[in-house]
Amino acid sequence: MNGIRVAALYPDRMNIYADRGNLIFLQRRCEWRGLGFELMLCNEEKDLDPDATDLIYIGGGQDRDQIEIATDLVERKQASIRAAIESGAAVLAVCGGFQLLGHSYTLGDRTIEGLGICDFETRREPGERLIGNIEIEVSGLESLGGPGSLAGFENHGGRTYLGPEARPLGRVLKGHGNNGEDSTEGVQHGRVIGTYLHGPLLPKNSWFADWLIAISLTRPGEPLPELEPLDDQLEIAAHENARKACRS
Repeated sequence: MNGIRVAALYPDRMNIYADRGNLIFLQRRCEWRGLGFELMLCNEEKDLDPDATDLIYIGGGQDRDQIEIATDLVERKQASIRAAIESGAAVLAVCGGFQLLGHSYTLGDRTIEGLGICDFETRREPGERLIGNIEIEVSGLESLGGPGSLAGFENHGGRTYLGPEARPLGRVLKGHGNNGEDSTEGVQHGRVIGTYLHGPLLPKNSWFADWLIAISLTRPGEPLPELEPLDDQLEIAAHENARKACRS
């Protein structure tokens, strides 16, 4: 395969804290290597084509935006999202997008139905928002020589609780994570990744961006390709600065 095809869900609504930068960063790292990058914008008016998708991306948004897109997401796009995942497509979902991967998101007397792709639920509970710089230790991913940690920024009112069938993306080294209690952050279900790390995430964690590119170039069971090395001095510095911010 000579490139990756990315479906961005509701990019006009689910885009907060510069999360669109994740898509730009993926595109640049593909272009610098001579790899193709095709971006498909899937809003309420446009469905996702599971046969033409290697990576699904959904960013974060305000609660009102999540509520407004949830019905379309579950009723119109759920089948095609599941079909794409079953065919080997990867998923990166950030903050509000992450919350919609689970069974539900409860805000007071209202419950938003999620995709149910991963075994967790999110609840808005009394207490302050979980805000600040965050670093997590990631395990179980082939990091392509990366440091095995992710650093970014979190800002969420919902608390996410993983079920028995769910595996966290990582362990919190500094910050709040999914709920501020159990030191878990995010979720990993095969090639499906959900996380609360904003900022945007990928420019601060180039090894993780390369992991997403590599798995998007393959299907399950295939060896990951060796990506052409890039001059990542700036990217490595950005990662170290993000880690230092967690300790300041």
